[in-house]
Amino acid sequence: MAESEGGEAVFYWRPGCPFCHVLDAGLRRAGVEVTRVDIWADPRAAAEVRSITGGDETVPTVVVGGSAMVNPSTSQVVAAVREHAPHLLRATEETSGGDRGGSRSWLARLLGG
Repeated sequence: MAESEGGEAVFYWRPGCPFCHVLDAGLRRAGVEVTRVDIWADPRAAAEVRSITGGDETVPTVVVGGSAMVNPSTSQVVAAVREHAPHLLRATEETSGGDRGGSRSWLARLLGG
């Protein structure tokens, strides 16, 4: 399942996981395209997460470019995607640096910049 060397980001999650919800919202805001896999609906995905985490089904787990991250921050995932799969980043101010980039971008457009 973690065959992300080909340029995809795999986001393993499960329903009811608050950490998954926070990361998912952050990745959507940052414009990162990921393949979301529910480990409760996909036994092979659950096995993959267990192999990554040493036997636990800890989520969120994200695999980008062959590297796995367990309970990563949004910025960690964005950095990994930027390095290993930049085509998965939507072009936004937010993904190019600032936390409030989307607001600056909106304001710049409003002011003609």
